Amino acid sequence: MKIAIGNDHVAYSLKLEIMEHIRGLGHEVIDFGHHNEQRTDYPLYGEAVARAVVQQEADCGILICGTGVGISIAANKVNGIRAVVCSEPYSAMLSKQHNNTNILAFGARVVGSELAKMITDAWLGAEYEAGRHAARVEMIKGIEAKQHECGM
Repeated sequence: MKIAIGNDHVAYSLKLEIMEHIRGLGHEVIDFGHHNEQRTDYPLYGEAVARAVVQQEADCGILICGTGVGISIAANKVNGIRAVVCSEPYSAMLSKQHNNTNILAFGARVVGSELAKMITDAWLGAEYEAGRHAARVEMIKGIEAKQHECGM
């Protein structure tokens, strides 16, 4: 699987650990993130990963900033993205199973590297269940379609 990853300056060192972990699981990593600890703006990286996912350059994405919140908000502005911020593995797993999330986000100031790896593993290991959840995911897609129709 190809996984796009993005980060701001706060998350630089955690990104390196997560990239190594993902590669160790046998996945390919495409790095759209910031490459040092000099201040930068997280929306740039949230959008870059989101566009890579919707354009099918990557199968899914992982975003990391201080809290995971800002970078995920930026990613969710791209139609077709369902980014989720998770600080523990259970929500990460359910977000994939029930909401078919395509981007995982977490905060470098919120979780340590070992917990971040567990969250990543839970999310990557989960499968979308569809079934009773499919109608809700379609409703989310419908909201995006309305925005597009209104020129938003």
